[in-house]
Amino acid sequence: MSQTRVLVLNSGSSSVKYQLLDMGDGSRLAAGLVERIGERTSLVRHTPLAAGGGTRERTGPVADHDAALKAMAEELAADGLGLDSPELAAIGHRVVHGGKRFTEPTVVDDRVLAEIERLIPVAPLHNPANLTGIRTATALRPDLPQVAVFDTAFHTTMPESAARYAIDVKTADEHRIRRYGFHGTSHAYVSRATAELLGKAPEEVNVIVLHLGNGASASAVRGGRCVDTSMGLTPLEGLVMGTRSGDMDPAVIFHLMRVGGMSADEIDTLLNKKSGLVGLCGDNDMREIRRRIDDGDEQAKLAFDIYIHRLKKYIGAYYAVLGRVDAVAFTAGVGENAAAVREAAVAGLEGLGLAVDGERNAVRGGGPRLISPEGARVAVAVVPTDEEMEIAQQTYALVGKNN
Repeated sequence: MSQTRVLVLNSGSSSVKYQLLDMGDGSRLAAGLVERIGERTSLVRHTPLAAGGGTRERTGPVADHDAALKAMAEELAADGLGLDSPELAAIGHRVVHGGKRFTEPTVVDDRVLAEIERLIPVAPLHNPANLTGIRTATALRPDLPQVAVFDTAFHTTMPESAARYAIDVKTADEHRIRRYGFHGTSHAYVSRATAELLGKAPEEVNVIVLHLGNGASASAVRGGRCVDTSMGLTPLEGLVMGTRSGDMDPAVIFHLMRVGGMSADEIDTLLNKKSGLVGLCGDNDMREIRRRIDDGDEQAKLAFDIYIHRLKKYIGAYYAVLGRVDAVAFTAGVGENAAAVREAAVAGLEGLGLAVDGERNAVRGGGPRLISPEGARVAVAVVPTDEEMEIAQQTYALVGKNN
């Protein structure tokens, strides 16, 4: 029996998301989520996609990630898709930070685990949870390849001129300070899908990808390779996000310490959890912000305008970096669903060949689609991201050839 199935795990600090895919035909067999791990009100949600069944939900305490993955295994087994299936080729894990070392998907061994652990100081919220998911999955299927797919890997093609910060080189190297970038699996998938939408090979296309969700990032992709991205050492840099500030004068931190009397931890919480849209207007849901704007709320309008101003600056900057732009692709929750954001982001950029067609832009849902006018010099597209498929494809490409 051929081994064509890949289980994709995204293990967060208090949740585990999963999908089971068959790479033989590209179908999704099951998907689910275990959230609020460690609480009495943990939720297990499972959908058997291949069988066409409805979503099953149950609540109750899920003590830890070990229990969460066992709950996942039970749900899969109930649909005849258990982890003991001989068709399962590998388990692919999303790992947020791979540093400079991991530039491609990697089969996990003790050396890889140690390196992911060594990177915890630059990804303290994500890498520990990713490690827990890998170790728990390994315990459940020790005979199966565990493959780490790194959010940072797609961005390792950036030239040093884009990746380096202008600080003392010795200090930067000692503490691994540089721009790493994140959302790499999404940027990789969307840049390729955009080229396909244009009927071209990725090597022929220059794309600006705008991944706009609660976390948001931009990338400049030349011929299928990332040459710049907005997130940096951490996911805090760059665009205005749901709760993160994005770009800011670093001296603000010193000012808050010296004048505001705030600790490093308090400032960390401020910039990561109490800034961005929620800091500007109290809401980080773009739908609610747009509703408030329609009702005449000036604070919501200012938050939206700041969000768009930053976004427009990055479009212009990456246009300059690439020299020639074939497409601008919007993706993720806001990018795929907020027509007002897409329209505002390119408004006034007609001189660069950027515009949206009102009717096309208003269409909701569906697959990859162009929203620019017919014959536009630069295509503007909505391209739904699929990070799970990207992880599965990279995992299977690494291990599937041996099955």
